[in-house]
Amino acid sequence: MQRFLISIALASALVLGGCSIYKLDIQQGNYFSDEMVAKLKPGMTRKQVLFVMGTPIVSDPFHKDRWDYVYTNQEAGGEIQRKHLVVYFENDTLDRTERRPNATLK
Repeated sequence: MQRFLISIALASALVLGGCSIYKLDIQQGNYFSDEMVAKLKPGMTRKQVLFVMGTPIVSDPFHKDRWDYVYTNQEAGGEIQRKHLVVYFENDTLDRTERRPNATLK
């Protein structure tokens, strides 16, 4: 009986040792590209910015003239890449954009 249990344990170790764990790519937030950001021009309306960029991830009721677009991507369990764009409005038209430094998280 003891030999049987040992052989089962060894067989299980061999089978499980050959398995690799599949890690998924994880994307969160609003994807935006350099081409999309290049289309943003001062004087655009909020609707035009929405058309180009989509709905912002953060639209703070205390800062009505600021929208934040945040995107994170982690490929197969690797480092996390983060992009952050802040869009500022003045009198309901685009005033300026500001890229926050890309942070690589572990």
